[in-house]
Amino acid sequence: MAVAAFTGAIEKGDRVALAVSYDGSAYSGWQSQRKPAVATVQDELEKALGLIANQPIRVQCAGRTDAGVHASEQIVHFDSPVDRPERAYVMGVNTNLPSNVAVHWARVVDPSFNARFSATARRYRYIILNTPARPAILGSGLTWVNKPLDSAVMHRAAQALLGEQDFTSYRASSCQSRTPMRNVHRVDVSRRGDLIVIDIEANAFLHHMVRNIAGVLIEIGAGLKAQQWAGDVLAARDRSQGAATAAPHGLYLVYVSYPDNYALPRSNPGPYFLGQ
Repeated sequence: MAVAAFTGAIEKGDRVALAVSYDGSAYSGWQSQRKPAVATVQDELEKALGLIANQPIRVQCAGRTDAGVHASEQIVHFDSPVDRPERAYVMGVNTNLPSNVAVHWARVVDPSFNARFSATARRYRYIILNTPARPAILGSGLTWVNKPLDSAVMHRAAQALLGEQDFTSYRASSCQSRTPMRNVHRVDVSRRGDLIVIDIEANAFLHHMVRNIAGVLIEIGAGLKAQQWAGDVLAARDRSQGAATAAPHGLYLVYVSYPDNYALPRSNPGPYFLGQ
């Protein structure tokens, strides 16, 4: 993700949107638990913002990621309690953040903007290293699968998940969403050398939905289940009919879509080591 140019000042009372990336492997998820012994990304960001504003700031995010899950572009918003240049909410905040969290841009947005409720779609990428031997580098940023995987079969299987459907079979038993209905706009599975990338976009996601989809597709790709199993699991509307939840290490929130009228900076989806 490129850092956007600083374009102006932020005044007291302005609503501000930030783009944040993080390596989630050291955190118990995004959401603050308000417990000193539990490290969360939200706590680190709010602490750094508070140092720049000289008073507490609370933020709301586009999507709460779980423990061990990463983001190349998480979007948050807050109302600035003070006048500050945009640079302060990017470069200044970054000086007060740990090395595994970074702000990439800050923008004043319309007061109606809400990082969660204004979003029209979220996009995730699940990245699998498909090699016989385990990795020594990026071990916490990839999911390693040593069985050979057929990405073409995985891609065909995933097409059964398109459209607005009941994803009961693909959500965690602890999921608190009032409805299991979600609209998957697209899902692609491709191989890039030793990496297999599951790229999925939907209006929103249920708890563990992407990781449960990845678990099913991995079994299909390994030849343990037939191609139609992804659709069969969906139709069952029963979580026990699916695969084990895939590990969090390979999951990244890579993009959040908003209506054009908010004029947020656009960037290539990440993570950066994948290129486009």
